[in-house]
Amino acid sequence: MTQAADTAFFSWDTGSRPHTLTLRGAWTLDNYAVLGRQIAGFRADNAGADALSSGRIDSQGLTALDTAGASRLVELLGSELTKAAVGPQSPLPAERKALLQTVAAAQSHANTQDAPAKSPLLLELLERIGTNMEGLWRQNIALLGFIGLTLEALLRNMVRPGSWRITSIVAQIEQTGLNAVPIVALLTFMVGAVIAFLGATVLADFGATIYTVNLVAFSFLREFAVLLTAILMAGRTASAFTAQLGSMKANEEIDAIRMLGLNPIDVLVLPRILALLVSMPLLTFIGMISGILGGALVCALALGISPTMFLTIFQESIELRHFLLGMVKAPIFAYVIAIIGCMEGFKVSGSAQSVGEHTTSAVVQSIFIVILLDALAALFFMEMGW
Repeated sequence: MTQAADTAFFSWDTGSRPHTLTLRGAWTLDNYAVLGRQIAGFRADNAGADALSSGRIDSQGLTALDTAGASRLVELLGSELTKAAVGPQSPLPAERKALLQTVAAAQSHANTQDAPAKSPLLLELLERIGTNMEGLWRQNIALLGFIGLTLEALLRNMVRPGSWRITSIVAQIEQTGLNAVPIVALLTFMVGAVIAFLGATVLADFGATIYTVNLVAFSFLREFAVLLTAILMAGRTASAFTAQLGSMKANEEIDAIRMLGLNPIDVLVLPRILALLVSMPLLTFIGMISGILGGALVCALALGISPTMFLTIFQESIELRHFLLGMVKAPIFAYVIAIIGCMEGFKVSGSAQSVGEHTTSAVVQSIFIVILLDALAALFFMEMGW
């Protein structure tokens, strides 16, 4: 008997007619790597790909066969012997025939499946634009729907003071408002100093450095204080709301709240919205004071404008309406930031990756909408002559 190859798991006898492939041992996942090396060596040394084009299979020594081993067996047999192995004359048991046939069909489908045709660059670009526009439309619809839910819950609870969750609201005010005072005050103070420096540099060419006071006051009362505070709240508070509600969604705590007969909007969303509606105007006021103090410090140290002169010019030139126009935007920004943060938290699917994605989405959406609303408000106030 002449053997072209003899390994621990199979042997190929070319001395018999027809040629015989003898299988032995356990063709399982534990031996997957060893089987792969032996099959590769057999083909390299004995031109096995051609030799196994026909023959018979002796499987009496085959002690075990699983899906991994079946894939190696299909790799060894090739198409012709695989057909013989699953045919009616095959000595393999019925369950092993079925496994081998399923694995062979799956590998054949994977090998013959055509790669998707690559779309032209312009078509792919238009497809992505369309997909993003559809996603934006769906996002706007979801946002409007969530705003409707929160407004309905807010109006429903306003006539029932007994259902107000004062403890939750106060706790959220501490987290969103009191804990944010240092960063808001520091940031607006530094921005106020920078604006005073820039204004003095530009106005000095015209001999009008005294108007640096007006520049700082106008910019912070109308725009910078509320806008910087809203951006900080979008990055700090909206992300916190999304992460908190997203983690509760992943841990099925929101489902537990529903099982207790409670409304998650009443329990989780309204306290956060009301807390931010209280905190945002207060933080905006602190931002105004800090920014003006930063500008006053620069005016005193670099421009020779004393604090007394600064306050005198401020009192004579700046009207109360500029303060009111800045403050009126704070509750609107607060409501939008809270709504987006809570909505993205409810959209978390349950994994840590989903929590991160929706947290990022909440921050980006909040900042974008805040800046958009601020621009629209500035145009409206300008047209109204305010």
